[in-house]
Amino acid sequence: MTHTTDARPVASQARPAPDTRSVAELVDDATTQLTRLVRDEMQLARLEMQDKTKGIAKGAGLAGAGSLLAFYGGAALIAAAVLALAIPLPDWAAALIVGVVLLAAGGVLALVGKKTVTEAAPPVPSEAMEGVRDDVDAVKKRSRR
Repeated sequence: MTHTTDARPVASQARPAPDTRSVAELVDDATTQLTRLVRDEMQLARLEMQDKTKGIAKGAGLAGAGSLLAFYGGAALIAAAVLALAIPLPDWAAALIVGVVLLAAGGVLALVGKKTVTEAAPPVPSEAMEGVRDDVDAVKKRSRR
């Protein structure tokens, strides 16, 4: 008695052709694929949230630096009123010039920081949400067939 071996790989024997698979096998495959899809979309959302959070942190840092400069501007107004005797201007004029320059620089930094925070917010993973919508639409279209 001759023994013949099947030359096909083991993987193809374990999984029949798609047209001959049972409903249970198809449901199992769909479940596995949906699980993988959800996991990948969650990873994309996590990465997108990290990027948005970095933008918010940068804007908050700039706003904080602007606030600090504004604080020093107020302190300079006080110090300049006392120490401006060596400047060939009236004391009040020298203190006013230094204070206005520092307050203007602080205002510019605060506005740039506010703009950066506004552009980064809201921290919603829009790309991931769009991908999920596309996936849901594709599943709906295929299920109608």
